[in-house]
Amino acid sequence: MPAPDELARRLERSLRQAQVDQRLPSVVAAVVRDGEIVWSEAVGLADVEGGVEATPELQYRIGSITKTFTAVSVMQLRDAGKLDLDDRLEEHIPGIAKGSPTLRRMLAHLSGLQREAGEMFVTGVSPTIDEIIEAMGEYEQVVPAAKAHHYSNLAYALLGEVVARRSGMLYTEYVRTRLFEPLGLERTTWVEQEPRALGYLVDEYTDEARREGHIEIRGVTPMGQFWSTAGDLCRWVSVLAEGREGVLDGATADEMWFPQVMMNPDLWTIGWGLGLELVQHEGRIFGGHTGAMPGFLAGMFINRETKTGAVVLTNAGSRAAVLSIPLQLASATIELWPPEIELWSPAPRPPVDVAAILGRWWSEGNEFVFAWRDGKLTVHIPGSAPWVKPSVLEPLPDGGYRVASGREVGERLRIEGDRIIWGGYLFTREQEPMVES
Repeated sequence: MPAPDELARRLERSLRQAQVDQRLPSVVAAVVRDGEIVWSEAVGLADVEGGVEATPELQYRIGSITKTFTAVSVMQLRDAGKLDLDDRLEEHIPGIAKGSPTLRRMLAHLSGLQREAGEMFVTGVSPTIDEIIEAMGEYEQVVPAAKAHHYSNLAYALLGEVVARRSGMLYTEYVRTRLFEPLGLERTTWVEQEPRALGYLVDEYTDEARREGHIEIRGVTPMGQFWSTAGDLCRWVSVLAEGREGVLDGATADEMWFPQVMMNPDLWTIGWGLGLELVQHEGRIFGGHTGAMPGFLAGMFINRETKTGAVVLTNAGSRAAVLSIPLQLASATIELWPPEIELWSPAPRPPVDVAAILGRWWSEGNEFVFAWRDGKLTVHIPGSAPWVKPSVLEPLPDGGYRVASGREVGERLRIEGDRIIWGGYLFTREQEPMVES
């Protein structure tokens, strides 16, 4: 279902205003909701000299959005038992200098490795992966591992090599066969394909748009080489939000979204999961990534709760607010076209053993309410803050329960007659002292 007319007009106006305010040769945007593209638009010129107007079907370079494909590749190999996220880099690239950072820290930009693989953006010549590995002794550990967030393209180049070595395939071939093809991302490639946009630098003091040179990044392909379209990236960001059978397990997606570090600990606005940038915007959390390459900027973000996100692609190498534009488009969609409210309906009685423990329990002097909701045993604390999520419990084969999500996730609960033992604490039907006097 396409976006309602009022919303479509607002989105189009916002995109046109961004093109004017930020002086972008062209900008393409799309909004995705529940896995479907509900709106897309393109404004401006994809080829300034040729006067070719942009369309949503054009390829743009997506820069560091490539890293999300690398991250999912690593997670797939972890799920297949070929590596562990807490393995050190040197376990997969033997003999490499500065090989102590773990794969987890590299995914979350906590490795402390220097930002770039040499000075390829100075010389215009990118190293091969063999040259990168050989040069690791000269590269710097600029921050102690896990001390602070430090963005590193070098780390992702090395993660791509881990993917290649553990899979026995070229990195690009692995991504093509394990991600592009299963998801039908036919317009996402590591080499540009027509029709595509041309990249530009817009002069700061005039309205001139100058063509940017083209750079192939060879050994650092896993950090930023790919090209794509708004449609393909809408499909991809929806997979990152929920997972997809045969590609990304839902529980693995949850791991990728779990915060590993805050970019600025004083503000708690932007954090990083495993390969995903996490942004707090207007009270909601959006996950995704931005990207930059000479002549191109891109951004994609989605909110998991509403399954609503947006993608923005532009052929300007500077100025484009590819973080804020998709957040604004997605937020406007959520505001003007909120998801349908699913009505409550009665359900059968819970199992007898569950019914026996429903109601109020007490622990440490506090009240807990056990209830049966949507076919699951749940526990909530009356009057708790909104961010304290109810515990959802799953039965265990040998009796008792384990918390599957919410407060005290992972902890085991067992029933002993008229009392419950949960996470090392006693729960009773009446409020009692924690320690008898």
